[in-house]
Amino acid sequence: MQLDPNILHFLPLGGSGEIGMNLNLYCIKGKWLMVDLGVTFDQQTPGIEVMMPDIQFIEEHVQNLVGLVLTHAHEDHIGAVPYLWSRLRCPIFATPFTAELLRYKLREAGLSNAPLHEVPLSGGVDIGPFSIDFIRLTHSIPEPNALAIRTSAGTIVHTGDWKIDPTPLIGGATDVTALTKLGDEGVLALVCDSTNVFVEGRSGSEEKIRHNLIELIGKFPGKRIVVACFASNVARVASCAEAAKANGRAVGLVGRSLHRMDEVARKLNYFKEYAPFLTHHDVGFLERGEALIVSTGSQGEQRAALLRIAKGEDRHVSLEPGDVVIFSSRQIPGNEKAIFALQSLLARKGMQVITADDEDIHVSGHPCRDELIDMYSWVRPKIVVPVHGEDHHIMEQSQLALKHGIPYVITPHNGDLITLTEKGATCIEKVPAGRLALDGKRLIPTRGPVMYDRHRLMSTGHALVTLVLTKKNTLHRPPTVLLVGIADEEALKMLTDKCIAALEEAFLALPLEDRGDNPKISEVSRIATRRVLSDYYGKKALTNVQVIRV
Repeated sequence: MQLDPNILHFLPLGGSGEIGMNLNLYCIKGKWLMVDLGVTFDQQTPGIEVMMPDIQFIEEHVQNLVGLVLTHAHEDHIGAVPYLWSRLRCPIFATPFTAELLRYKLREAGLSNAPLHEVPLSGGVDIGPFSIDFIRLTHSIPEPNALAIRTSAGTIVHTGDWKIDPTPLIGGATDVTALTKLGDEGVLALVCDSTNVFVEGRSGSEEKIRHNLIELIGKFPGKRIVVACFASNVARVASCAEAAKANGRAVGLVGRSLHRMDEVARKLNYFKEYAPFLTHHDVGFLERGEALIVSTGSQGEQRAALLRIAKGEDRHVSLEPGDVVIFSSRQIPGNEKAIFALQSLLARKGMQVITADDEDIHVSGHPCRDELIDMYSWVRPKIVVPVHGEDHHIMEQSQLALKHGIPYVITPHNGDLITLTEKGATCIEKVPAGRLALDGKRLIPTRGPVMYDRHRLMSTGHALVTLVLTKKNTLHRPPTVLLVGIADEEALKMLTDKCIAALEEAFLALPLEDRGDNPKISEVSRIATRRVLSDYYGKKALTNVQVIRV
């Protein structure tokens, strides 16, 4: 692929047309810059929990990849780095909080030698033909940054995830001065978060949530209280600590990711005013009204702490009827069923479940419509490129931007290679884009044969046929048939016998000259077996035939 080296190109490989799994690329002077490399979580596909972008395209151009810049530390922006960096082997750049969390991940993956460069808050770095300034924003994790990416073809403001929180509690407020200065200098394009574009008004402040949590937790003296929240929301964990202090309780953390966030936050002095939190082990020894337990698992994750507690499988923490579980979080799209199942389980066991629908105990980390309009007015770009959203989010932000005076917009999808010029944005080509699934210890394409067969197994079951033939091309013994996920025990023998009879009939119907042809025998046997199974339950089962000659 030959690109004009003087034109700035933008290429999303993840996060456009979906929420999560962000991966964006910029190219000029023949060099590529990657911004974010995240995962998404899958609770629907058997055996798969994590998915990430397919990086086939940039792997083919890896010799020209000058660096990976991370906007902030959420999993959908950094979670794929430990899995994919060894294929890229480029330098990584991040501010201190993101860098510290990523060091843990890289060490666990055996990649401690990855070149991770720490950029100071509001600092900058030159990477090949890209000059990058980090601009302070607010979000639901410490140190979210917009990137001002300066090139010979113009300046891009890449927002990452953001909101406008006038009182964020952890870290400083949005650097409006820096954003306005960029607008004064001239911005070619704003690549911008679209998550909350349909929500009118503003997302709200963490400060208000802190006051509400303090008041709410005070309503349940003598009860064990669990607050489920995102581990990465350090300000929310701090608010839980304040609520506990105001109500005479001690704070205990339950969940590995919470302890990791706590360790990083303390190392960077974000929790310097709080005494060490109780461990998972220690919190179980306190009386029910003495502790406030902060737990992972607000999304109903199968292996998270809250589900274990709800099932009564936790060794240290138990809940009784009348205890209170507060979900200080939102539902990530795709997790609704798992969350509802968890909340229903808690309710059946007599716990009081309180969500953000019941009390004002959560604010989003993403910009609502008025905040997007503010960003347009500060940055004043020629082009708005909506990302971090499903198709309807991206299309809606395009309309909002046009309505508020932005000259040009484009609605990108993963794999769209887009030129950004003074005359607007144009998709000039479609490049390969897809997903990789983490299957145990390996990465496999979600559209490859392994995942295809797994979906088939899940929807139709599996039939394994074995034919043992003699040297004279006769059946050495009756065929064997193994049926998995097709029939219950009562019908299994009947169905197996029918399949064996059909196989013997199909084999005997073969001309003598074809009985030495294994592929032909396999195909005839497969069709005979599937016909029996289809007559039984109306589906064409995944069927494999093995032919053995003795």
